[in-house]
Amino acid sequence: MNFEQLTYTVRDRVALITFNRPERMNALTKVMEREIRDAMEQAGQDPQVRAIVLTGAGRAFCAGMDLEELEVLPPDDIRAQKWMRPYDMNRRADYQTRYSYFPAVHKPIIAAINGAAAGLGLIMALYSDIRFASSSAVFSTAFAKRGLIAEHGIAWILPRVVGPGHAADLLMSSRKVSAEEALRMQLVNRLVEPEALLDEALAYARDLADNVSPRSIRVMKRQLWEAPYQTLGEAVADANKEMFLSILSADFKEGVQHFMEKRPAEFTGE
Repeated sequence: MNFEQLTYTVRDRVALITFNRPERMNALTKVMEREIRDAMEQAGQDPQVRAIVLTGAGRAFCAGMDLEELEVLPPDDIRAQKWMRPYDMNRRADYQTRYSYFPAVHKPIIAAINGAAAGLGLIMALYSDIRFASSSAVFSTAFAKRGLIAEHGIAWILPRVVGPGHAADLLMSSRKVSAEEALRMQLVNRLVEPEALLDEALAYARDLADNVSPRSIRVMKRQLWEAPYQTLGEAVADANKEMFLSILSADFKEGVQHFMEKRPAEFTGE
């Protein structure tokens, strides 16, 4: 599949998806929005891909929606069916909306945040599973300074990542947050020097691809994203069911065997 506003490559079982409008700080357009969805779907379905890294070209990760896209008013109704994923009864409905679909991709998504992540760029980073950031990255919700509101579920996910107080601060003030402060509030998981960011994110993704059961990651990712809707009892019951199934899996047998034989794992994801 050819893309116009992003690049997509696969190497060593890792898909690298790069926002590619550096002259506009990778500001989101309708074209890019459609392409990122297609690229995530492609990576999710590709048996040669076991992990996904999302980053931006140039000095920004994604600076939010391109304001030129909003000049024609009224804009498209964001509730329109065309912006929804094709309904899949095997995926939770919460994770089939316009931007909340990253959790429905059954592979780990690592955001390598190389620069500014604002508005929708921050939302996509939040819906990723793990966030590495350049020490020069800057974060902002931006919405209140544009006369907008907490869009696309950020009022649900941001408090779960940084806590209610930090979420209220970031949303209501729309202030810029440095990489160091983002790490302190756990908005990001790891800070890396700018020149090493992509290499470190890719190395982490390759480690997942090479040394961890794809089946385990697939199930764990579902468990993590289902947990906010479950009671503790429901989460335990779900874990007990999945534990029984995992013991019957080929990856469990390989996990034991490669450990006993002291050799690299050869997981199949089955």
